[in-house]
Amino acid sequence: MKIVLAPDSFKGSLSARQVTEHLEKGIRQILPDSEIVSLPMADGGEGTAEILMEVLGGRMVDVPSVDPLGRPRTGRYLSLPGQQAVLVELAESSGLCLLTREERNPLHTSTYGTGLLIRKALQKNPREIYLTIGGSATNDGGMGLIRALGGRFLDEAGGELEGTGQDLERVADLDLSRLDPRLKEAGIRVLCDVTSPFYGPEGAARVYGPQKGADPDMVSRLDRGLSRLAGVIREKTGLDLMDLPGSGAAGGTGGGVAACLGGILVPGVEEILSLTRFDRVLSGADLVITGEGRTDAQTLQGKVPLGVLGRSASAGVPVVILSGSLGPGYRDLYKQGAAGIFSIQTGPLTLEEAMEQAGALLEEAAGNLVTLISSLRKDTKDTP
Repeated sequence: MKIVLAPDSFKGSLSARQVTEHLEKGIRQILPDSEIVSLPMADGGEGTAEILMEVLGGRMVDVPSVDPLGRPRTGRYLSLPGQQAVLVELAESSGLCLLTREERNPLHTSTYGTGLLIRKALQKNPREIYLTIGGSATNDGGMGLIRALGGRFLDEAGGELEGTGQDLERVADLDLSRLDPRLKEAGIRVLCDVTSPFYGPEGAARVYGPQKGADPDMVSRLDRGLSRLAGVIREKTGLDLMDLPGSGAAGGTGGGVAACLGGILVPGVEEILSLTRFDRVLSGADLVITGEGRTDAQTLQGKVPLGVLGRSASAGVPVVILSGSLGPGYRDLYKQGAAGIFSIQTGPLTLEEAMEQAGALLEEAAGNLVTLISSLRKDTKDTP
């Protein structure tokens, strides 16, 4: 059998590469002679740059930046080989992973550090900038990022705003006349991991704000603020962000970059599948195994298993999803062509226990899966 392993990371537990290693170990215990191709995946969240460097090559470039609260830190961007292209990962300077639980407050965080990374990357005169925006700690509509590149957001009195989430309610005007001129030579492709609208019931603040530390009052303030910013952007650029899928990604960063910097929003996993030539890897495959920490309704917004399913279904290769846990809405992935969707847990476990045992659970689940498939294939061959 040829088996392709294309999982996302199990957030907080295992990297995508570690997931493939455990899956392969479990498979080889049952099918030692199988051809196994490991292709760790990402959807534009934390770790995307490292995955692409592993597959495509290139090098990480260290540059000075700041974290979501404006504290100095060293950030990185990926300089891709053989082409004038760089990849900037928002989580590198504006990610939730950089804050303690007590520090999470999207009224006070900003994407300014990500803008600094882009500004440094522009020194290489790239023709293409890939911007991955998953895993953010922010809900600033991209104001901080845009400000770091020369944009200005003004209040009613004409004063310049810092660009944190709490400034959304005060935005009255937008000045893009001082944007870094090098941006004109570099196209920006924004890799989104969700298709959320800019604001509203399904928008950036109401769906994802609580994950970033927002209480109900903060969520309402942020949502009103994003609506206000959208109105200013519509007046200045003519673009209605509510018509743009993915504009709410990373607390509205997707929409802000599209409107103010000309960024093109693309599904992150689709872009990564193309960059890693996933379709070629599928040639001759008998099975694809993908997965993530939790599979639920959010998976259908553009997470790794959905992208892998789409490409594999087109190639006629069955896909099985092995995930840490399953939540409401996961069965809708069967409508997208999944052959099987399973949680790797084997009994009652706390979240901490499940995360600690994730590697062993993956190995056991992979072994059980290929044992079943091998048995079915044997029965089929033996049938006269």
